[in-house]
Amino acid sequence: MRRRYRPPMTGAQKARAFCFLFAVLLITLALVATTHLRSLLGNLAVTRVSNMVGQVVTSAVTDALASGEIQYNNLITLEKGSDGSITALHSNMAEFNRLQAAITQDVLTRLDQVSDTDLTLPIGTLTGSALLVGRGPSVRVKMQSVGSCSAHFENQFDQAGINQTTHRILLCVDVSMSILLPGFRTSTEVSNSFSVAETVIVGAVPDTYTYFDSGNPVEEDAFEYSINNG
Repeated sequence: MRRRYRPPMTGAQKARAFCFLFAVLLITLALVATTHLRSLLGNLAVTRVSNMVGQVVTSAVTDALASGEIQYNNLITLEKGSDGSITALHSNMAEFNRLQAAITQDVLTRLDQVSDTDLTLPIGTLTGSALLVGRGPSVRVKMQSVGSCSAHFENQFDQAGINQTTHRILLCVDVSMSILLPGFRTSTEVSNSFSVAETVIVGAVPDTYTYFDSGNPVEEDAFEYSINNG
C-alpha cells in the first residue's frame, strides 16, 4: 500500500495554525478567568453588601433609640390588681405597627443612598494562585444592589429571680438584597435582632423557698423533702 505524499506546511499555513491554537488558548483562558472572576466577585459582593446592610440597620435602630421613639411605656401597658401586683400586659398594636413601618422606611432610605458602589479586585487574584493573591493592578467593577426590608417585634420573657421576670421587646429586621454585577446577579439575606426595651416584672415573694442542689433528679428531692417535712 502506497503512502499518500503530503507536502510540508508552508509558512503561511504554519502561521494560520499557530494563530488558531493561540486563539483557542486565549478563549480557554478567558473562560476560566471569567468563571473564576464570577465566583470571586459574587463572594466579595455578598460580603461587602452584608457588612453594609449590618451597619445601616444598626445605625437606623440606634438613631431610633437615641431619639426616644421606642419607649417601653408607649408599647406596653401593665394592668395591676387591687394589691398592686401585675396581672396582665397589654400591647399597643398601633404603636408597634407605626414603629415597624417607620424603621422599615428608614432602613430602605439609607440603603438607597449606598446602593451603588465599586468593587476592586487585583489581577493576581484572578489567576487563582495563592502566591499572586492581592498582587498586580486592580480591576474596578461596578456593583448595584436593590433590597427589601421587613421589621417586626418579638417578646422575650426570662426568669430574673424569685417571682421576677424580665420582659424584653426585641426588634427583628430582615433585609433581602439582590446584587447586580456585570453579566450576572447574586443575592443575600441579612437578619439582625436588637433588644430595644425591657422591664422587670416583680410578683409576690413566697413565704418559703426550697432549693435542691444534691445532683439528684428534682422529682426525687421533692418527694424526699415532702416526706421529711410533711
